[in-house]
Amino acid sequence: MSPNNEYTAVQLLDDAYRHWTGQGLPAPESITGTERLHWLHEHAPYSLLAHGTEDDPRFFFANKQTLACFKYDLSQFLGMPSKFSASPLDRAMRQTLLEQVTANGIAHGYSGWRVDRDGNSFMIYEGKVWTLIDEHGEHRGQAALFWPDAERVGRVSD
Repeated sequence: MSPNNEYTAVQLLDDAYRHWTGQGLPAPESITGTERLHWLHEHAPYSLLAHGTEDDPRFFFANKQTLACFKYDLSQFLGMPSKFSASPLDRAMRQTLLEQVTANGIAHGYSGWRVDRDGNSFMIYEGKVWTLIDEHGEHRGQAALFWPDAERVGRVSD
């Protein structure tokens, strides 16, 4: 999966999230349409990222918060195997989570360690991971939302 622009990707993530949860990705209620997609990409206080369906899945989307957490430029992050978002010691737990998502469509409430470009570990909070399905019901990968700060979990503002 390689959407042709970030708004197409955000729309895919949002639609699939709505499929599994009954609601859109967290955002201020006052914004809608393309403005909302822009906010999710540029201003969301949580990380939003997605990988495709390759045998060794690679990232095809990352919002600005994701890039800040992982300390990568967009060109470095996109195309990177998603397994490298976790340290070798944390990859088994990450893989177990992804298998739960494959079986159930979505997993909620995940917290754990991830690793940035410099090899430094950081904690993620209240993660949700879900299967990406398009408007035809085709599997397009998996997406994740996580909060980089425990005190901000669930808080979005106008």
